[in-house]
Formats: sequence, C-alpha cells, structure tokens
Amino acid sequence: MKNLNVIVKRFDMPDEVIHFEKGVFETIKINGTVLGRATYEPGWKWSKHVGPKINKDYCDVEHLGMVISGQATAASPDGEITVFKPGDIFYVPKEDHDSWVVGDEPYVSLHFLGADKYTK
Repeated sequence: MKNLNVIVKRFDMPDEVIHFEKGVFETIKINGTVLGRATYEPGWKWSKHVGPKINKDYCDVEHLGMVISGQATAASPDGEITVFKPGDIFYVPKEDHDSWVVGDEPYVSLHFLGADKYTK
C-alpha cells in the first residue's frame, strides 16, 4: 500500500510568530506555501504598529484572506476604505494601503497569499 505523505499542521504550533504592539502574525509553511493568521487587538493600526519596524508608511503586500472574527479595514492613501467582516474573503492588490481594527473586538484573519512577505 502506498503512503499518502499527508502533512498536517496547526496554528497552535506555528513555524514563525511575529509579535508587535497590539498584534501577532503567525505563519505555517506547508508544501512550499506560507499561510498566515493575523490576530490584532482593538486600536491596532498597520502604519503605527507594523510599518515603523520595517521602515514603511504603507503595506504594499498582496493579500488573499478570510476574516474569522472582528472587523478591520483596507484603506488606500487617497482615502478609499473597505471594511472586512467575519466570513468575508478578501483580496487586496499589491498597492500601498493601510489597515486598522474597527470597533472594540479583536480581529482575526487567515492569509492565503502574502503571508511570507507581510511583516518583512
């Protein structure tokens, strides 16, 4: 009988954990793909809590993800704002944008694209 070579991983034991004020970004590497889980507290903002650590005013990473809980935005420099809510599957192109948590609930999302570059 042939072995299936199945790989199982969980975010309970991520391969990498990046902590920053009001947030954490965890990644799992599986079969050449990097998946991410973002967990941000109310008051978190990319341009305040991530950008300064990597010397950027805006995030320029392409994202494909799904919101698990809470709400957050993607905001362009010219003021266009999109709010992501639980259950939303989102795509943000590789263009300058900011993001922040909306409301007083923590925000959690899974990232299927861009997780390998997100905080770099």
